[in-house]
Amino acid sequence: MTTRVRPDPITFELIKNALAAIADEMAVTIVRTARSFVMKEAMDFSTAICNAEGEMVAQGLCLPLHMGSIPAAMEALLSRYRGQFAPGDIYALNDPYEGGSHLPDIFVIKPMFTENRLAGFSCCIGHQTDIGGRVAGGNACDSTEIYQEGLRIPPVKLYERGVPNDTLFRLLEKNVRVPATVLGDVMAEVAACRSGEREFLKLVERYGLDALQVSMHELLDYTEELTRAELRALPDGVFEFADYIDDDGITSDPITIQVAILKQGDSLTADFTGTSPQCKGAINAPLSWTKSCVYACIRSILDASIPNNAGYFRPLRVIAPAGSFANCVLPAPVAARGLAGMRIPEAIFGALAKMLPHKIFACEVAGDTGITIAGYHKDRSPFVFLEFLYGSWGGSPTHDGIDACASLAINYSNTPAELIEVEQPIMIEQYGYVPNSGGPGKFRGGLALVRDYRFLAEEAYVQVRCDRYKFLPYGLSGGKDGTPANNVLNPGAEQRQLPSKFLLNVRKGDVFRTILAGPGGWGDPLERDPQLVCEDVRNEKLTADYARREYGVVLNAQAWTVDLGATEACRDMLRRERDQQRLEKAPLPPVSAD
Repeated sequence: MTTRVRPDPITFELIKNALAAIADEMAVTIVRTARSFVMKEAMDFSTAICNAEGEMVAQGLCLPLHMGSIPAAMEALLSRYRGQFAPGDIYALNDPYEGGSHLPDIFVIKPMFTENRLAGFSCCIGHQTDIGGRVAGGNACDSTEIYQEGLRIPPVKLYERGVPNDTLFRLLEKNVRVPATVLGDVMAEVAACRSGEREFLKLVERYGLDALQVSMHELLDYTEELTRAELRALPDGVFEFADYIDDDGITSDPITIQVAILKQGDSLTADFTGTSPQCKGAINAPLSWTKSCVYACIRSILDASIPNNAGYFRPLRVIAPAGSFANCVLPAPVAARGLAGMRIPEAIFGALAKMLPHKIFACEVAGDTGITIAGYHKDRSPFVFLEFLYGSWGGSPTHDGIDACASLAINYSNTPAELIEVEQPIMIEQYGYVPNSGGPGKFRGGLALVRDYRFLAEEAYVQVRCDRYKFLPYGLSGGKDGTPANNVLNPGAEQRQLPSKFLLNVRKGDVFRTILAGPGGWGDPLERDPQLVCEDVRNEKLTADYARREYGVVLNAQAWTVDLGATEACRDMLRRERDQQRLEKAPLPPVSAD
């Protein structure tokens, strides 16, 4: 039996930070070389370094929700090719039922060698603008099986000993609508993997492969120790919550996401027993995606200095019955599983709010809205525009929700309007906040966003995936729910109301408006500082009537001051009305048999 010789603390710290920096440099490579908005602007990709056993030792700065996706891809790759890797090989995959998460996300993985010894793997996952299938963008909710969603790629060689697999490249080129963009983004991932390999081999040269392998194993153990110490400090118990998705885009049936967080000692389990069965529409979650949601949410309540690697996963367990919405099975469609990646975290945070009521913020809006606009230019050349809009945060125990900020689990950016207009036949006619949309609370939710798209192409269609029409972003600790999302074609006198999930042919000059849901509030709105309410009215985040109705704050609008006497009287009246409503809703006491 061999014993690992632990590195000295200084060397260990240098290697730990160097691995993280390599993963981050890979991310910068993608931003600088990718072709699509979704990768170079929204940054819907992740990068990682894995050891020779396929365990992730560092993840880059981009997408927390990929934390569980990269291990699943490595497991699928190793199960098929273990012992067959050679210098110069590069692999690709996207099949959700063999290591992937949904078809638009293509993994690119490069084994790294030194002196013919496998040293580790550099890995990327990137969301492609198109992957073929019946609807451009690969994000349609109304597909009923995965075979409709696009090109499925099991783990295969993209390069063999440095030589490109021309068959695979040609197959990909012929199956997507915008091959220059898609192949350009795949090559950006290849460039990132090569960048990771180059910098990793510099570490091998500096420290030696054996010492580096020991340090990587120690890094995983170190991360596990830190994670378990953080978990021990959390309250033990079972904390349950349920959140809901309005529908799957095909039926009108709501989907229940039921989660129980079981915290005991230095370990934690997320149990999704009771979650709805997998649905007909394409919003189902593969197990690796559900694991990613759990990993990202729990990570956000722990010490930020804990490294992002596989050691963090060891104290965590995920239970999701096969065939459920949280662990779908073939041939369930998953193209729009991004919606599950928003709602599952919101259910988890709802449960965590019962564990840590003074730490968790109310329900955010996150990225419930995915928009694909596709069609043809006059010369019949196709275009595909893909965007995921991100809204604002819910109110927290100490602050108002942040306006226009990506979800904790996602870390995306919205695409600038100017870039859209330069590169696509689309004009952004409105992009801003919706007044009175944040859930009222002692600390209110951030404001909902609105965006208007005018279509300039001769022939186009728009496909939208959103939610929160029926089940609103929840408030916490007495805070009120947020406001519903909304989609409208040609807003105005002859506007057409649209559902939350749809595919629609549009004409040149049509305008599509999407309004994101407003996040929930935290705490009793009647306890909000009246001066903060006054500032919100002055900044046009609230109207004066809304301030009086929801917060009981009466303003002298001309002087921008609070009428303290009238405010106190108004709040007393609202409290009495609220108490009366609670009494009317309270169940009657049982009638005595006497």
